[in-house]
Amino acid sequence: MAHRDQIAAHIQGNKSLAVAPDWLESFLASSGPSNRNIPISALTQTALFRVLASDFRDSLSKTPTSLLPVDISDPNVQERRLQGSIPVQVLDIEDIGTSLWSQIEAIERVERGEAIRGREIVRTIAALEDTETTGTGNTHTSSNATGGNANASGSAGFGPHRLIVQDAAGTKAVGIEMQRIEGFSIETLPIGAKLMLRNATVARGMVLLAPESTVMLGGKIEGLDRSWRTDRKARLLRRVADIGEENQGQSNGTNGNIGARGR
Repeated sequence: MAHRDQIAAHIQGNKSLAVAPDWLESFLASSGPSNRNIPISALTQTALFRVLASDFRDSLSKTPTSLLPVDISDPNVQERRLQGSIPVQVLDIEDIGTSLWSQIEAIERVERGEAIRGREIVRTIAALEDTETTGTGNTHTSSNATGGNANASGSAGFGPHRLIVQDAAGTKAVGIEMQRIEGFSIETLPIGAKLMLRNATVARGMVLLAPESTVMLGGKIEGLDRSWRTDRKARLLRRVADIGEENQGQSNGTNGNIGARGR
C-alpha cells in the first residue's frame, strides 16, 4: 500500500498523470514479492516507463478534468480552450507539408538503401571486410540532383504535421501543428507516444498544437508503432489511388455536363 501511494504521488507530481489504482496494483503484483527489496526510486521509474509504454485507456484514471470533451471534433464550435492538463497518446502522424508521392518515393529510397544528403543521393553498401578493418561501411555518392528533402528514415519533409490523438476514455481528436514543435516528425515521434495538452486551443474541431501548449512525455506502444510503420507505404499508395479515382469521377462528370450542354 505504501509503495502504491508513493509511486502514484511521484508520477502525478512529476508528469501530471493520475495512474489508475487497478493498473498500479497489477504492476506491483507483476513485480512479485521481490519488489519489497527494490528501492522505491527504481520501482517508481519502472512504473513510469510502463505507464508511458501502456495504452492510456488501461493505465490512467478517467477524471472529467483529465479528458477531452466528447464533442471536441464538432466543427460548429468556432473556438474554445481546453482547461488544465489533458494527457493523450498519438495514434497517427502525417506530414501534411509534403506531397504523398514525395513521401512514397522517400520510403522507396530507404528500401533501396539510399538516403539524401543535401541534393545528392547517397547509397550505403554494407561491406563486411571494410567493417572489420575500419568499423564503417563503404559509402558511394551519386551526383544526381534531387528536388526533395528526404532523409534516411523515409520522410520527405518537415511538416507541419497532422496528428490523431486519444485520451484515457478513448475520445479521439485531430491535432494540427501550428508552430514547429521539437520532436514532431515521422521518424522521431512513435505511435503511442504520450503528450500533455495544456490549455490548448480547439478551433472548428481541431486542436491547435504549439510549443507552449504541447509537452512531450515520451513513450510508445511497441506493437502499434511497428504495424503503423510496416503499413505506411501501402496506406499512402491507397490514398493516391483514391484521389485518382475521385479526380477521374469528377472529370467524367464534367465531360458529361459539357456533352449535355452541346446537345
